[in-house]
Amino acid sequence: VQLQAFGGGLVQPGGSLSLSCAASGLTFSNYYMAWYRQAPGKERVLVAVTNTGGGWRNLADFAKGRFTISRDNDKNTVYLRMNSLRPEDTAIYFCAAGDNTIAVRNRPRYWGQGTLVTVSS
Repeated sequence: VQLQAFGGGLVQPGGSLSLSCAASGLTFSNYYMAWYRQAPGKERVLVAVTNTGGGWRNLADFAKGRFTISRDNDKNTVYLRMNSLRPEDTAIYFCAAGDNTIAVRNRPRYWGQGTLVTVSS
């Protein structure tokens, strides 16, 4: 199983960025998908979760109104669209797959390798 996240980079405050996570080696549509992030010197935190079909989504408070999680089961890919980025959004962003909403929030079965997002002027 491989989860490959990409799309990170340097963006100015107030800018936007879209992350993608391509999955292989698993039945993607069977898994809840999530994005986490880990800022320098801090613990990894949950950013967003979506269910197997993509019709249900949940965002961390800091992400509400700015970030959107979506998925395309035909492409085995989950996305994170980030708008109005702030310096405090700087972190490594990871995608993760879990069997259900509890599992993906607490003990994901699979992790991607992470992609770095830097928000700076």
